[in-house]
Amino acid sequence: MTETVAALQAELAALEDPRMREVNERHGDDHGINLSKLRAIAKRLKTDHELALELWATGETPARLLALLVCRPKAFAADELDAMLREARAPKVHDWLVSYVVKRSPHVEALRVRWFDDADAVVASAGWALTIDRVAKSPAGLDLVGLLDQIEAELVDAPERKQWAMNHCLAQIGISHPELRERAVAIGERLEVLKDYPTPPNCTSPFAPIWIAEIVRRQEVAG
Repeated sequence: MTETVAALQAELAALEDPRMREVNERHGDDHGINLSKLRAIAKRLKTDHELALELWATGETPARLLALLVCRPKAFAADELDAMLREARAPKVHDWLVSYVVKRSPHVEALRVRWFDDADAVVASAGWALTIDRVAKSPAGLDLVGLLDQIEAELVDAPERKQWAMNHCLAQIGISHPELRERAVAIGERLEVLKDYPTPPNCTSPFAPIWIAEIVRRQEVAG
């Protein structure tokens, strides 16, 4: 028997950690739940698309994260996913929706194109995130030089979420396409976006020239 949304909401509420919530809220995520515990609930529930729709309809971030783990990605129409993305203002919900659902949808390419130049920068960031995936895995048909032109023109003044996705795309082009690496590095060096971003030890800087050099080095070491 399907567990009720109310019971699951109560279970999620019981997992709230005020200190974790305080940290998450600095990044725009209104929850304080350990995501490993949330994944354990999803594992117990298994795939349940109808339940996922009910969880999403609550509008609550923890319930929506759980919904994205138990839904059936291929069951959503393109317009449904578009509406969901426009509602998904919490960064973690946005990221999971794109990574766990849209990327597994038969509508992924149509949505990439639809979102890429959207007037809403958060929506556009999803289009860029999907473009990063294509740059790395299936670049045939992409205008990589055109992407570099757009990044060079728009990166500095792009809103934060879109800027991070565009910067990642710049780095991915440099990493995945040796013939464009020199130009990608030069764009990063000239624009200096995220050059001074504080990077913890053992983590790779998001500054594109350093990011590109480090990943290429690792690939060469791995052979």
